[in-house]
Amino acid sequence: MDQLLVTLSILLVLLAVYRLFKATRNPFEAHGLPYKSSVPLLGSTWEWILGRKCLATVVQEIYNMAPDAKYVGLYNRMTPVLMIRDQRLIKSIAITNFDHFRNHRNFGDQQVDPIFGSNLLALRDNRWKEVRSSFTPVFSSSKMRSMFRLMSETAVNVARYLSTLPANENVVEMKDIFTRYANDVFATCAFGIAIDSLADRNNRFYKLGREVLDIHSVGILKLAVLWLLPGLAKKFGITLLSDKTTGFFKNLVSENIRTREEKGIVRPDFIQLMTESKKSRDMSVDDITAQAFSFFFGGFETTSGLLCFAVHEVAANQEIQRRLHAEIDAALADCQHDEITLERLDSLEYLDAVINETLRMYPVIPFTDRECSIPFELPATLPGAEPYVMERGSHLWFPIYAIQRDPRYFEKPDCFEPDRFLDKGSNLANNGAYLPFGIGPRNCIGKRFTLIEAKVALFHILARCRLQVCSKTTVPMELKTRGVFLTAKNGFWLRVDPRAA
Repeated sequence: MDQLLVTLSILLVLLAVYRLFKATRNPFEAHGLPYKSSVPLLGSTWEWILGRKCLATVVQEIYNMAPDAKYVGLYNRMTPVLMIRDQRLIKSIAITNFDHFRNHRNFGDQQVDPIFGSNLLALRDNRWKEVRSSFTPVFSSSKMRSMFRLMSETAVNVARYLSTLPANENVVEMKDIFTRYANDVFATCAFGIAIDSLADRNNRFYKLGREVLDIHSVGILKLAVLWLLPGLAKKFGITLLSDKTTGFFKNLVSENIRTREEKGIVRPDFIQLMTESKKSRDMSVDDITAQAFSFFFGGFETTSGLLCFAVHEVAANQEIQRRLHAEIDAALADCQHDEITLERLDSLEYLDAVINETLRMYPVIPFTDRECSIPFELPATLPGAEPYVMERGSHLWFPIYAIQRDPRYFEKPDCFEPDRFLDKGSNLANNGAYLPFGIGPRNCIGKRFTLIEAKVALFHILARCRLQVCSKTTVPMELKTRGVFLTAKNGFWLRVDPRAA
């Protein structure tokens, strides 16, 4: 009987929400805008929520529904959102009129979830600006040069591991390899902790990282509550991060700061810069932990995903691999003791092009968003239509995956062609349709770090290894339908052979 009452109560609540949804004025229909129909509670992306299609595919289908429109409408759950399709309009919103669109949608309350709610992605307005300015020196050229040695040592460890695999164990799932690499780079560059996750496969740092980034059913539900019902989240103490994860990172930061202060240790890393900022700004251990976590959260999945898609395409396109091998071999011939410098790595144009093309075809995060803080008039979406005024608190999306697969901006967009980023096509990386790291003042602060981390890994692996598809490799690529991040449906399986000396 109790179960029946609970079920009936849930049905009544759903019915009430449905009636409210149907009664709410549709702003797109009222204005005559093209828009994607939606399902109550699930919105326009319901096929992704139910696991029928990849999120990137759903975003692309909505993007393509009105080819001549500057923007189209959709519902993110029950919230109306505009998807911007025009590269010039994207630049206008994200750069020229940044003051109107300073924030991402609020999805983290500092009082409810002090660590996740205080990270750079979630912070808003002046607090975001203050913390970003404190965080920026971590990614300066001089700091990147210092961290490069640590990255390179970690990359060499991975390359040696792969190049010495026995012949009967050389079919490898590369996502496992690269998540461990990203984990170890973060540990050493942020905290000065030396971890070898290939040898110590169950180290706590790695296990908690995987738990945090496993944003599937429960994680997505938590995010939905934090986004849509922050009051409910506060009442019931719903947080994205578990107490175990929060406690681990806070203890790690506190202990690290204490040890350095007691022993006078100075390292050119994240914790050092944040500790110095703590002395001159109003920053608590929670603030530093939150930014350390955002560094981890923002780079762990994106870097490993970038590397996975890159090696997949390199293995599937042997001519591309041959050209990379030739460029890397030439660079090594100029180096002493096979020690590549950051300056020499930066000079490798074809490696850069391969990375850029991977980011174009496979942006790990398929869209980014902005919230309107000051009313803003958009130009008419179609000829003959009226301009559309975005009100305070309304939202828009920049569809990264879809616009980077638009033939208006990239010729043969579904083909992996690194040459498009060489010579005359090199400016593609600076146009408003190339958005793997976002755009404008709220772009990814760790862009330079991620690119170096990815390039040094590919350099050392390809210097020692030949990558080939195998019976487990899915060609052409099939994307996984569940989860937020872009990844392969069946994993990234390759055969790895050592190169002849």
